[in-house]
Amino acid sequence: MVGEDLEWLLLLLHQLVVWGAAGAMVFGGVVPYIPQYRDIKRTQNAEGFSSYVCLMLLVANILRILFWFGRHFESPLLWQSMIMIVTMLLMLKLCTEVRVLNEVNTKRCSFSGKWP
Repeated sequence: MVGEDLEWLLLLLHQLVVWGAAGAMVFGGVVPYIPQYRDIKRTQNAEGFSSYVCLMLLVANILRILFWFGRHFESPLLWQSMIMIVTMLLMLKLCTEVRVLNEVNTKRCSFSGKWP
């Protein structure tokens, strides 16, 4: 009876470790972008953020998904690619909005100085 309980507990612990590792793999790539997103949104300044990095990550993750159709691999990697694509699109959307807003504000300031 004690042996069966111990075996069941070890099996449960193993499953928790497997699920935890898969979750870390899926969401681990997104974690560094959370403070960066919040900082860009708070300061309304996207100067230090490279949209080329987003482009490269989008291309890499799209290629990974396309490769999955030819040869299946682990599901957490597929989910990671999907979540990274969504994250990169959100980052590009925010950076584009901030840069457009800053350009419009800069043009308004220069026009307001020239008008009589």
